[in-house]
Amino acid sequence: MPDCSLVHKQWGELTTSELYSIMKLRTDVFLVEQKVDEEELDNRDQVAEHFYIADAIGTAAYLRVLFDDSPEHLDAHRVVGRVVVRQDRRGEGLAQILLNRVLSLYGHEAMMLHAQEYVAPLYAKAGFSAFGEPYDEAGIAHISMYRPAAAPR
Repeated sequence: MPDCSLVHKQWGELTTSELYSIMKLRTDVFLVEQKVDEEELDNRDQVAEHFYIADAIGTAAYLRVLFDDSPEHLDAHRVVGRVVVRQDRRGEGLAQILLNRVLSLYGHEAMMLHAQEYVAPLYAKAGFSAFGEPYDEAGIAHISMYRPAAAPR
């Protein structure tokens, strides 16, 4: 794996260069590659925690974690979202690295996410289980997934 570093920051800690690189990756994949027609900038980034892996080119992989006062499902206040890996770095396990970091911080809490259906096995490896029926979101098949809080170690 090329040199890279995992970064975890709050919105106000991100530099303009970091923010640009994150948004470039998200728009390249979600808007250009996947043709997602939903609003990418949803006014939730400012309250999210941002996790990303950087390399010499820029942001190679990214995800954000939100905290919802009212859980969307059961007791899952934490919501993982916007998981994305740059095309040239796919297959290296970068999303799993990011997810493992999130679990190391918040695995003691219930979490949920909305997965593109074909990626659901990645999340299942991390303890997430699908619930409800598959649905179309922005023209892509999705499934909601839940991970119960892990027992404290």
